[in-house]
Parts: sequence; structure tokens; C-alpha cells
Amino acid sequence: MRFIYRIAVVAGLAALTAGCCNCRSYQKKTRRPLVGTEWQLVQLGGETIRPEEGRFTITLSAENGQLSGVGACNRLSGPCKSNDRRGLKIGPLASTRMACPDLKREQDFIEALESATHYDMDGPMLLILSDGELRAVFQAKP
Repeated sequence: MRFIYRIAVVAGLAALTAGCCNCRSYQKKTRRPLVGTEWQLVQLGGETIRPEEGRFTITLSAENGQLSGVGACNRLSGPCKSNDRRGLKIGPLASTRMACPDLKREQDFIEALESATHYDMDGPMLLILSDGELRAVFQAKP
């Protein structure tokens, strides 16, 4: 009876391992490069953000080490540096000064970007972290 139990445990572990390989394969296929991809904000400070065309997006440029983007209505730009250990330094960011609704969220967006110390990626998702705390989540735009 113990032999059958051991076989069942080994079979279960093998199934879990095989399932994990599919996850890694999916992540590799859907992963987008950090630089050159347009990223759409989907979560800020733990709050889900409904994606809106032309709002709360960023793009990192390799040529000049710059971040460009759009907040609620203002254009953003500033220096950006990343390294091979997933370190990330953004800012200080400059923005236009148009008055528009949702300026509070735009300010929170800028603060989350400027506080970045690291990033992580999960498939088509970009996670912005500040000393281990998740500040913002972006999804790669098609």
C-alpha cells in the first residue's frame, strides 16, 4: 500500500512540474522588452486602473536613456536607467501643466515612477517596485 502511495505522490509532483514548464513557456512567449515597448498602466498603489487610450502610458528609450509618457492629460519625460540586476531609476520627471480631471491620480503616477528602485516582468506585465513594495503594474500594449 505504501508503494502505491509513493507512486501517487511522485506522479502528482511530476504533473505539477510539467504544468510549471507551460507557465514559463507562456511567460517567455509573451514577455516584451522593457525598452521600446509602450506600457499601459493597469494598477497604481494597489488600485486597479481601467486602461484608457492615450492616458497613463510610458515608453523607455534605449538611445537616450529617457522615459516618455502621458499621465491623465499631461506629457511626461525624464531620464531613466536600468541595469542587468533589474534595478531601475526614473526621474526627475518633467511634465506639461495642463489642468484636467484626475490630476491627483497623475501626481500619484509620477510619484510611483520616480520612487522606482527595481522592476520585474511577468509575461506581458511590467511591475514597478520601490524597495520591494509594488507601486505600479503596466501591461504591454499590442
